[in-house]
Amino acid sequence: MAGALASSTSSAVELSSYRDQHFKGSRAEQDKLLRLSTTLYVGNLSFFTTEEQLYELFSRCGDIRRIIMGLDKYKKTPCGFCFVEYYNRADAENCLRYVNGTRLDDRIVRTDWDAGFIEGRQYGRGKTGGQVRDEYRTDYDSGRGGYGKIIAQKLVPEPHFGR
Repeated sequence: MAGALASSTSSAVELSSYRDQHFKGSRAEQDKLLRLSTTLYVGNLSFFTTEEQLYELFSRCGDIRRIIMGLDKYKKTPCGFCFVEYYNRADAENCLRYVNGTRLDDRIVRTDWDAGFIEGRQYGRGKTGGQVRDEYRTDYDSGRGGYGKIIAQKLVPEPHFGR
């Protein structure tokens, strides 16, 4: 029975190759925390997705301890990610199996293990306060504020002072 249970483990619950580059500790320490974690990083959210929508979707996998919305560091508005903490590992594993890759607010949700939420990580790390990837996007994405910040700055017309 235990062998059958182990073989049914989906690759969705395995650790991905991504690691938080700002983690304070060794790779081995981070990997250990990831293997024990009940916290998930959720990305590719619309800037308009609400906490209520997140609870609705993620509570289908188990009891949620809390959801921490990702915020623009300067504007304090949602910037497309969050952390979801479950009470137990099995519920978080179910989320990786069944919610990762599903659609919410017309966007494909991406989930991954997180070593555990630490205060301050809810803020975007980009130069403009949001997520780094949104600064360099060259496509138009209405769910994430339009064009990427760098492209958007080029599209703003120069002010004309007098003639």
